[in-house]
Amino acid sequence: MNTQIETLLTEMKLGSIAEANEFCLQHHIDAPKMVLETQPIAFDNACDAYTLGTALALHRALATKDNSATLAASNIGEALQAFCKTGSVAAQRQVGLGHGALAARLLSEQTQCFCFLAGHESFAAAEGAIKIALNANKSRQSPLKVILNGLGKDAAYLISRINGFTYVRTQFDYQTGQLHEVSRKRFSDSQRGEILCFGADDVREGVAIMHYADVDVSITGNSTNPTRFQHPVAGIYKSERINQAKPYFSVASGGGTGRTLHPDNVAAGPASYGMTDTMGRMHADAQFAGSSSVPAHVAMMGFIGMGNNPMVGASVALAVAVEQQLNR
Repeated sequence: MNTQIETLLTEMKLGSIAEANEFCLQHHIDAPKMVLETQPIAFDNACDAYTLGTALALHRALATKDNSATLAASNIGEALQAFCKTGSVAAQRQVGLGHGALAARLLSEQTQCFCFLAGHESFAAAEGAIKIALNANKSRQSPLKVILNGLGKDAAYLISRINGFTYVRTQFDYQTGQLHEVSRKRFSDSQRGEILCFGADDVREGVAIMHYADVDVSITGNSTNPTRFQHPVAGIYKSERINQAKPYFSVASGGGTGRTLHPDNVAAGPASYGMTDTMGRMHADAQFAGSSSVPAHVAMMGFIGMGNNPMVGASVALAVAVEQQLNR
C-alpha cells in the first residue's frame, strides 16, 4: 500500500481497504459490485480504488454537508489518483484526477451532450455509455444526452441492436456540407434506448454528426481506426467549436506504451507514446493512459486495471450513489 492510499485512509480513520468497503456497505453502496457490473473483466485493484474513492466521497460529504454528486466525483478521482504508480505515465498525466473531473463535468448542468467518439467500435464504450445513461440523470435537473459516434453505419446498427440503443442513420451531402437524418430505430424501451448511436462514412460526416448532436464533451477511443477517424474528428470539431465561441471539452482515451504505431517511436521503448497518443495530444484537454477498453493495458500505464471508457461510467454511477444515499 503506497503512502497516498495510506494518507486517505488515515484521513477517514480507517486501517485498510476492507474497512473502507465496510464503511461503504454501511451506507448501502457496494463499490466492487458496481465496478464489475460496469466491466466484468476489471481487475481487483479497480474495485479497491473505487472502494477507497466512494468511502472518501461519503466521508467528506458527511463532514461538509455537501452531498452533491459533482463533488463526490472529484473526491473519487482523488482516490483513483492515489492508485497511480509513482513516475508512471498515468501519474504524470494525473489520470485519476482527470477521471474525477470528467465525471463531475458529466454531472454538471452545463454539459448537455456527451459523446463516445468512435464508441460503437468498442464494447467498452457501450459499457460506459450504459452506466452513464442509467445513472447520470438521477442527479441532474436536465437529462444528459449520450451518443456514440464511430466509423461505419453497419457497425453502428449492430452495436445498437446488441445493446438496445437507438440507431440514427444519417446521410452527408458532400456538395453542401449538410447532414441529413434518414431514420431512427430504437431497439429497447428501457433507458438504454435513450442512447443514440451514429455511424459515419468518413471524417467529414463524423464532424457533422458532432455538430448535429451539439456535443459538449467527448472521449475518444483507441479502437480500430484511431488515426483516421476519432482523433481527426475531435481536432477538427474543436477548431470549429472555438470559431463558433462554443465550449467543447475533449478527452483522449488510450495511448502510451504499446500504442507504437509510429515507426520513428519504436526504438524508444517505454519512452514511446506512439502515433495514436501523439494525435490525442493535439486536441485533448485531458488525456488518459492506456486502452479505452483493455484493463491490462491501462494497468501497464501504472494505473488500475479497467478500461478508460468503463471507468467513466463507474465514476458517474458511484458519485450518484453517494448523493442518493446521503439524501435519503
